[in-house]
Amino acid sequence: MKTELHPASARGHTSHGWLNTYHSFSFATYFNPAHEQFGCLRVLNDDTVSGGTGFDLHPHNNMEIITIVLEGALEHRDSMGNVQVIGPGEVQVMSAGTGLNHAEYNHSKTDEVRLFQLWIFPRIKGLKPRYDQRLFPDQDIKNRLLTLVAPDSNQLEDALWIHQDAYISKINLSKDSSFEYNLKIAGNGVFLFMIEGKSTVEENQLNRRDAIAVSETESVKIKSIDDSKLMFIEVPMR
Repeated sequence: MKTELHPASARGHTSHGWLNTYHSFSFATYFNPAHEQFGCLRVLNDDTVSGGTGFDLHPHNNMEIITIVLEGALEHRDSMGNVQVIGPGEVQVMSAGTGLNHAEYNHSKTDEVRLFQLWIFPRIKGLKPRYDQRLFPDQDIKNRLLTLVAPDSNQLEDALWIHQDAYISKINLSKDSSFEYNLKIAGNGVFLFMIEGKSTVEENQLNRRDAIAVSETESVKIKSIDDSKLMFIEVPMR
């Protein structure tokens, strides 16, 4: 088993006044040659956007973009004609494919919106752009793994899908609970991100917003110290 800790304090940080963001991997003006990506996972940003502000229209191509809203509401508009509001517990997937433009704004004029945004390299370039979103109620993941995103080759009834052999899952562990994450595809790695709480992962303690990159294994053992919310990002390591 190969492991690498990613302490929350080691993340890149950018504040634009209206946007307060932390980067697990090199992004925009933040560059860390040791943390440019983890396998096919290119971006994991932890964003807080002030009320009445947001990201103006900008382009993307050949990237699977996943947005997970934690608090508040995010308004999405894109060149495919989609106009949606993403609320707490909702997940959005956008396959940029051959190219599209989109804008993201805080739907509230006063309250902040907090979200994670992930970028995953697709298996194939030049695909047709697509958009989807779904609500995943938080009560559905108490001591039970819930898959939010799965590969297009293994579309699950209750999950969104992307053009990559990747899975994104969440679990809420009660204090003093144990859980073993079994990787779904041989050769994949998993980036475990501690959303809230405190747990040990293969004897490494993770606190709020810490992460650990794990590869060359078939499973990972977790033991919660306090009530904990974890996100698992399983990706090919190529």
